[in-house]
Amino acid sequence: MTTKVSTPVVLVDGSSYLFRAYHAMPPLNNSKGMPTGAIKGVVNMMRSLAKDYANANIVVVFDAKGPTFRNEMYSEYKANRPPMPDDMRPQIEPIHNIIKAMGLPLLVIPGVEADDVIGTLAAQATAQGIDTLISTGDKDMAQLVSPHVGLVNTMTNTYLNEEGVMGKFGVRPDQIIDYLAIVGDTADNIPGVPGAGPKTAVKWLAAYDTLEVLMENAHDIGGKIGEKLRNALEFLPLSQALTTIKLDVELEQTLDQMTPKPVDQAALLGLYEELEFRSWASVLIQEGVTAGSLPVAATQGHSNQEVLDSTKAAVITPNKPVAATVTTKNYTTVSTLAALEPWLKACADAPLFAFDTETTSLNYMDAQLVGISLCIDAGTAIYVPCGHDYVGAPEQISRPELIAAIKPLLEDSGQVICGQNLKYDINVLANYDIAWQAQIIDSMVQSYVLNSTASRHNMDALALHYLDYQTVKYADIAGKGAKQLTFNQIDIEQAGPYAAEDADITLRLAQHFTQCLALEPTLAKVYATIEQPLVSVLSHMERTGALVDAKVLGEQSQVIGKRLVELEREAYELAGEVFNLSSTQQLGAILYEKLGIPVTKKTPKGKPSTAEAVLQDLAQDYELPKLLLEYRSLSKLKSTYTDKLPLEINRSTGRIHTSYHQAVAATGRLSSSDPNLQNIPIRSSEGRQIRQAFIVPKGQVMVAADYSQIELRIMAHLSKDEGLLKAFAAGQDVHKATAAEVFGVTVEEVTSDQRRSAKAINFGLIYGMSAFGLAKQLGISRAQSQDYIGRYFSRYPGVQEYMDQTKATAAQQGYVETLYGRRLYLPDIKASNGIARQASERTAINAPMQGTAADIIKRAMIKVDEWLANSGLNARMTMQVHDELIFEVDASQVDALVVGVKSAMEGAAQLLVPLIVDVGIGENWDQAH
Repeated sequence: MTTKVSTPVVLVDGSSYLFRAYHAMPPLNNSKGMPTGAIKGVVNMMRSLAKDYANANIVVVFDAKGPTFRNEMYSEYKANRPPMPDDMRPQIEPIHNIIKAMGLPLLVIPGVEADDVIGTLAAQATAQGIDTLISTGDKDMAQLVSPHVGLVNTMTNTYLNEEGVMGKFGVRPDQIIDYLAIVGDTADNIPGVPGAGPKTAVKWLAAYDTLEVLMENAHDIGGKIGEKLRNALEFLPLSQALTTIKLDVELEQTLDQMTPKPVDQAALLGLYEELEFRSWASVLIQEGVTAGSLPVAATQGHSNQEVLDSTKAAVITPNKPVAATVTTKNYTTVSTLAALEPWLKACADAPLFAFDTETTSLNYMDAQLVGISLCIDAGTAIYVPCGHDYVGAPEQISRPELIAAIKPLLEDSGQVICGQNLKYDINVLANYDIAWQAQIIDSMVQSYVLNSTASRHNMDALALHYLDYQTVKYADIAGKGAKQLTFNQIDIEQAGPYAAEDADITLRLAQHFTQCLALEPTLAKVYATIEQPLVSVLSHMERTGALVDAKVLGEQSQVIGKRLVELEREAYELAGEVFNLSSTQQLGAILYEKLGIPVTKKTPKGKPSTAEAVLQDLAQDYELPKLLLEYRSLSKLKSTYTDKLPLEINRSTGRIHTSYHQAVAATGRLSSSDPNLQNIPIRSSEGRQIRQAFIVPKGQVMVAADYSQIELRIMAHLSKDEGLLKAFAAGQDVHKATAAEVFGVTVEEVTSDQRRSAKAINFGLIYGMSAFGLAKQLGISRAQSQDYIGRYFSRYPGVQEYMDQTKATAAQQGYVETLYGRRLYLPDIKASNGIARQASERTAINAPMQGTAADIIKRAMIKVDEWLANSGLNARMTMQVHDELIFEVDASQVDALVVGVKSAMEGAAQLLVPLIVDVGIGENWDQAH
């Protein structure tokens, strides 16, 4: 009997870490456009593991490139797996380098999988009586669990021993291989028994104990599942072999030879700096790690040149500020005005302080204030409750008292206050007659300006990325789902630290982003002149809202509902049976099996596709797909707009109050939600009818001001093409002018079809459309569309030159810019995958135009809002939709409004061609547009 050794071994499934981190983390990139999200996630998990198991021997194992012995056993093994994402592949080597710099043994063994290496090491440890912990998220590893071996999933913080395996899977660890063989694995393309899921596998193994005994008694299993089992007998041994983890991989070193080395801190510092993990780098610097203090261990096994390169990499780049790490947290709850007073005075005297509200709802019009949090110095913050009303809630400052106390501070134009998504706080406080006048710094908007390509700019994501700090999530204190508490119901003892943390983290982020912007003057200008002043403009629009006639929408719902019933009946007649028009499975069976329509495209799982693009192609030749497209379109209109919009009307104002989002679209365009006003259709008659429900108060009219062909005008400006500049300068119909050039006729001779083709070319090229795409849109041959494009570029050579130069610049610097310096990063611009690279090149061409258009409409909104405030008109800006601004104004003042709005909008940019604004007037949005 072996003696148990006290220091355990921790075997890390690095490949499992990699995939879990890649899918869990936002798609982060450093300033060079290199993807770093998976790296950060893996290193986060490794750092946490090393801290939790400080005395353990940690060994990290990754899958090697290329096939394994299982591919020799079964050529279809993992055949259905998609290729590794392009932005994951370049992150593997940096992960390996960091793990090695951490001093941890790293194994990458070709011909086998990481599971097999881990299984072999676990077997070696067990033979020596050493307790082993396997850190993984892979269910296959459960077969390795024994009295000496356990599994830990650091992502879910769960541990599995023998009892745990039984509880999770319903079988013993020694039955897991047979369990997996029966169930099969679609991800690895391992065939199991068709139709036999986990419950069936557990039932069979409980009765027969092993797969071999089950196979011997397959004739006893009745029904269809028994027949499927007997049909699977031939390949079940193969499935069993494929799911079996090897325990005898030949390794150059034994487990006891795989010992950790001293941490190479200088190498770590260089890697963290290169990848821009600034908070981790900051910790190393604070610990005294510098280029001149390489530890002895760092030089061992490296050439002098390698050490010199490491030293260079370790130098902190001066123009990349390092965010302060979160070390101290001094959070308190203030429940009396006397205790709050010193804080308010300190805030008034501070050059900057953070402010945040806690409320009862995300709907800013209905939200009630529950409390506020303040932070002047990082690490020290307070929460001031005023609206917690659960049974037994302690005494708090009353809401009116708190409002009165903070009102002077927030209405002082000399104050500078930072917050995260401050527009929401401004709107909520307006419910209590606080007219916010203080200057603002919005950390969410700052983050967006610095890198709009990042998918998330919420505080939790920003704290993790920039501060390496896990914030307390709302669900942690409020619960989830239907039973989730609103903030007023949360115990103040829990609410206080959560709310105070919000202010603390926001201050840290705002200070960090302010430093970053100071080193990027162009981006700083985008923030200071466009995004920051836009916050108050959007707040005004949101609180103004749009007047909507619920009765009109109700009538439209009835009409659409009747048409949907008619379409259902027609569909049943065409199909020859009743079926669910919303079921893709039933629809596929009708179209492809019963009606015999040719399959043109399949889903990733190999089934015939019923996607909208497929139906559009089929609709050219078949009646049922055409009918289904109409049904889907009307059904979406009804559920999204005519049924839902009346429910969005605020009871107090009688208006719809959307939320405009600055930090979503990478190009800088605004988006909106609750409801989304950006996607109300305009091309269909039903979509235009919905716009008829957007009305104005009695005695007023609606004015819609829309930029004319703004992106084409921007293309003319950026490309400086003489032909385009000449056409716009002369006030020509640019589509007719293009048609005349492409088809070799005079402008007067251009037909409507030729103009339509030219319009498709003009806009198609802006969005990077290929000859194939243009041919499909115009219904012509690819050769003919290629000829059109060739003629276009021969007539407008400046456009071709601009596109080529833009792609080259993007590839060189990793991003493109708008006319005003807004930056769009392109991480795939040098991707080896041709499809990804070409998509990135199309974005490179389009983004400067679409982004510049977004900048111009935002600049226009700021100018219009300022003008309206001083105009003396009874007019309000109510909506922004793409390149269009909507107003309501007294009928007697409409002419003055039109003059002022056109002047502000057309003066929002100075291009080489004139900016033209088309204005429409009506009693509703449809008439005005």
